[in-house]
Amino acid sequence: MKKAVFLDRDGTINEDPGYLNQASQMKLLPGVAETLASLRRQGYLLIVVSNQSGVGRGLIRLEDIPKIHARLDELLAPVSAKIDHYELCFHRPEENCSCRKPLPELLLRAAEKLDIDLSQSYMVGDKATDLEAGRAAGCKAVFLVGTGDGLRTKKAISMELYDGFAMGLSEILALISQ
Repeated sequence: MKKAVFLDRDGTINEDPGYLNQASQMKLLPGVAETLASLRRQGYLLIVVSNQSGVGRGLIRLEDIPKIHARLDELLAPVSAKIDHYELCFHRPEENCSCRKPLPELLLRAAEKLDIDLSQSYMVGDKATDLEAGRAAGCKAVFLVGTGDGLRTKKAISMELYDGFAMGLSEILALISQ
């Protein structure tokens, strides 16, 4: 079985402008490309698991999602990094779907599709819902980043919800490599 790092997208990998709906809005956070390249060299699959309710709300066109992810690939390519797989929820919160984080379905689907051992994998995000999804899926550890909503999240939740905190994704690398 393979191991993976599951990553929230907006606020963890890239700046979160609020309902990122155009490829031109995709801007990596500092150190992200190099960190993702390093994780790939260590043998981790990189899986984005993201709630994208902007699609369900009519704020993001479904046909723009592949363009946004192609732009992310372009930004990662110079350091030979890439996202291996995307699992996305397009539902609005009030739809009470089974795939929206904090439920673990996005991680479980990716694990099944790609033969991933969740007990050897990690979840990284900037919101409590990311951490809860990683815990519920059975990840080895869940990490909170201080980017995006991370600092606000850290103040609002119990430390028992996460295994480590770092100001940015590049500092998470040291926690995973321990």
